[in-house]
Amino acid sequence: MKKVILGISGSIAAYKSAYLTRLLVKKGAEVRVMMTDSATAFITPLTLSTLSKHPVLTEVRSESAWNNHVELGLWADALLIAPATANTLAKLANGLCDNILSAVFLSARCPVFVAPAMDVDMWQHPATRTNLERLQAFGVQVIPVEYGELASGLIGDGRMAEPEAIVDFLETHFRRPQLLHGKKALVTAGPTFEALDPVRYIGNHSTGKMGIAVAEALARQGAEVTLVLGPTALLPDNPGIRIVHAISAQDMFDACLAVFPHMDIVVLAAAVADYRPRDYSTVKIKKTEADMNIALAKTVDIAAALGREKHAGQLLIGFALETNNEESNALSKLERKNLDFIVLNSLRDTGAGFGHDTNKIVILRRDGTKTAFDLKAKPAVAEDIVREIVRAANPSDAASVNTQ
Repeated sequence: MKKVILGISGSIAAYKSAYLTRLLVKKGAEVRVMMTDSATAFITPLTLSTLSKHPVLTEVRSESAWNNHVELGLWADALLIAPATANTLAKLANGLCDNILSAVFLSARCPVFVAPAMDVDMWQHPATRTNLERLQAFGVQVIPVEYGELASGLIGDGRMAEPEAIVDFLETHFRRPQLLHGKKALVTAGPTFEALDPVRYIGNHSTGKMGIAVAEALARQGAEVTLVLGPTALLPDNPGIRIVHAISAQDMFDACLAVFPHMDIVVLAAAVADYRPRDYSTVKIKKTEADMNIALAKTVDIAAALGREKHAGQLLIGFALETNNEESNALSKLERKNLDFIVLNSLRDTGAGFGHDTNKIVILRRDGTKTAFDLKAKPAVAEDIVREIVRAANPSDAASVNTQ
């Protein structure tokens, strides 16, 4: 067991947190407890500090907690919120930060687990379902609730999982084999910007969310990941991922080519510009009354260039974002660029493509087979892609991969 932050919110199920703390400590975990103000009405901080052998944090504005909420977010191997009330789930899903628990959640770089606890009608309410879906899109893992008698006297779903089940869930997470341990992976993500003058550029709407999710999923499976990242405000949460920043298609190509010979897995998820302005103006181009014509030149084709250099044992995976004739266009790209498989998504699918937290993909393989997936949060899509990578790299391990 690892270093665990146990966050407790204000539910009658908080009485179970004493036993949960004791179980975690018995398993060898180093446990730090934090509580919302309402949680202290159900169980005292003194009880939990005695069991955890560490002071309990209850107030983000106190002198002892002001810096600790950031330090704890970096210290922990896991953040477990149990019980997680409907109110706490709503705060976390919407980035609200008014207590120690939500402050640490926003600072955490470790996996986050929530064990919901609420009445059946609250559990089934569309707002709760939406908040859970949003948290899962962030990569938060939801420990299933249990069916039974609730504090209200009703019978139904909403009971917090028993402490033994929660500890088993965490242990399963930490026991998962890293099926890509020892492998080196290169991922590209984000857009490229092709400069017209010192002010303007040609670009696209890519945010890099999908490529970053793939990089993080590969890292969770033990791969040593280099992420060549185009101009985007987003960054991976995993501090072990090596980031190389690139602006233009040529920048991205140069960064990829420098490390490509040493890579086992290459995932080209970036939205690289196909054309750049042929002529660059060193001064800002002034607006005139006449129309402006810009001559364009082709950019380097990164996928094709790497496909020509690919050696035995390397996996090269591409992406195809299409608006029409989707599969035929993707299959053509698969063959022309010597890819091992290609991830297709269509802008005609609602919720897929640039800017969304979700995506809907089809994986097309060189042997003519394909697998279509439902619309999912991008971290879950990344799991599907990495599962396919594991299958291609080591078919016997593919069934056991879980990147969360």
